[in-house]
Amino acid sequence: MEYEKIHEWTIDPAKAIEIQKRIKERIVLRPFEGDLRIVAGVDLSFLAKDRGLAVIVLLEYPSMKLLSYTYEIVKIDFPYIPGLLVFREGPAFLAAWEKLQVRPDLVVFDGQGIAHPRGIGIASHMGLFIGIPTIGVAKSRLYGFHDPVPDESGSYVELKGKNGELIGYVVRTKAGGKPIYVSPGHLTDPASALKLVMDMTVPGKRIPEPTRMAHILTQRLKKGRA
Repeated sequence: MEYEKIHEWTIDPAKAIEIQKRIKERIVLRPFEGDLRIVAGVDLSFLAKDRGLAVIVLLEYPSMKLLSYTYEIVKIDFPYIPGLLVFREGPAFLAAWEKLQVRPDLVVFDGQGIAHPRGIGIASHMGLFIGIPTIGVAKSRLYGFHDPVPDESGSYVELKGKNGELIGYVVRTKAGGKPIYVSPGHLTDPASALKLVMDMTVPGKRIPEPTRMAHILTQRLKKGRA
């Protein structure tokens, strides 16, 4: 699948921060538009310090039936720096993206959208590259503040930035479980991201199906069982 090459990847951390600040202005936040038939889920991990694994699954919506998947392993040179993880994970994702034969209508990332210190986590950053609506679903908070989340399944509270702006939602998808952090990436908005993630989460599961399935396949690939 084609994508727009927004910038180079062989850069130093200072240049990476400059890039984030510059391209953040291109992010578009708006209600999700169009038909939703195929959803992609993305999971990114590492086989070693210098090898990144990207898995992309394609699921039918709303059944969440697994249609296909692809993956790629690439060498990683960029150092581990919180807030700049996209510069380690982005090249692997794009390498896997190039192998897709079907263009999804929405891409859900295991990571942050605009809930990021500079407002551009991996879901937002990669959304600019691929030009498709994206959502970030993270297992932990990177940035922002929020009130306590009620214990009931389906409860949520607003996640706000330093100026009080809405940047996402903290959602208790499973009673008694840890919440997840949902934020729009690109071509979605907080309300759309929340609704879509809730729709794609199976009762009793903490993580929405797109990224949950991608994670399962990631673990199988690591063990050589996929």
